Amino acid sequence: SSFCGRRSRVPFGKPTMRLPVAKKVEFEATAHGASWQDPYHWMSDVRDPDFIRYIDEENSYTHAFMRETEKMQKILYSEMVSRLPAEVTTAPERWGPWLYYQYIPEGKEYPVLYRESALEGRGFMSSAFNAFRRESRSGQVLLDWNEIAEKQGYVHVGMCRISPDHNYVAYTLDSSGHENFQLQVKDLSSNIILPQPRVDGVMSLAWAQDSQTLLYTLCDQNQRPYRVLCTKIGSCSKDGDIVFTEDDSRFCMDITSTKDGKFITLNSNSRTSSEVYVISAANPRAGLRRFCKRKDGVQFFLEHHCGTFYALTNASTSDYENNSDSGYYLALYRDEELESTNLKGRIMPGDNIFLEDMDICYG
Repeated sequence: SSFCGRRSRVPFGKPTMRLPVAKKVEFEATAHGASWQDPYHWMSDVRDPDFIRYIDEENSYTHAFMRETEKMQKILYSEMVSRLPAEVTTAPERWGPWLYYQYIPEGKEYPVLYRESALEGRGFMSSAFNAFRRESRSGQVLLDWNEIAEKQGYVHVGMCRISPDHNYVAYTLDSSGHENFQLQVKDLSSNIILPQPRVDGVMSLAWAQDSQTLLYTLCDQNQRPYRVLCTKIGSCSKDGDIVFTEDDSRFCMDITSTKDGKFITLNSNSRTSSEVYVISAANPRAGLRRFCKRKDGVQFFLEHHCGTFYALTNASTSDYENNSDSGYYLALYRDEELESTNLKGRIMPGDNIFLEDMDICYG
């Protein structure tokens, strides 16, 4: 063992430069009734010259530490790149007269949201095949993350939703790395980003059927989506109309459109329970319809098709009690009787079969 010990050595040479050490600044943080010292809180300001200087020192130290491996790094990088396709493309999704998909151009880091006309009379599979194989794209670039990154230095697109008339794309953009997303809307006919709405702290969004009304959730200072607002595209008002506010800090708001575009669902949820509301996408300012009250341990996830709501839930059909012992099942409700107590049918899992999710598919 002593011989092996004499033969062993550190694989990397120790850099001659000094190991960077971040400064400490006294700061007391407080949350949920508890306080603690956070001497590195100053690093939250990524524009602080001291922070930038420290990162540069860390990068220089790492480069010096790994200098002996540079040749191997190049070999490994070349081998990994050779195994990747030159261009990565998602499967196209047909919606109305368009095929929508994303692709990462060769040599680029970020994806591009793209659409092209679905080929009439050729069938979906033929259109999809041609979308993959076509060397020169003849469609339209909707969003190019690479262009945004070149201007901002960083880009993270959160939500991205096309309007029902296919004339607008609404998306949330973080260009700082702080996960504070700004709502922006782009006019696809003029290729111009609209001056309004420009709202910070947006998490989720959904279009109404008129393609002019947009609903979105707004985050509080703790980045909790707590409020749903409604705005009109091109409106001079900077603030939308309040639709719903969740005051309980244990719950977060989420909104989404049903796949048929007829309803917008508002879900105030935690990890174990939810309270669901429904808005008509044809008349979003007509008010909310509550689907279910909040009950501990009970969750609902809604979809809609042909006059019927489909709810994936673990609620008991008797006395509205937790049904988690037997797992989730699919419950059916008619539009005119939209309450969780007006059950019109159930699809139960079989032996050794569990329902985890659902989706509505259209031919």
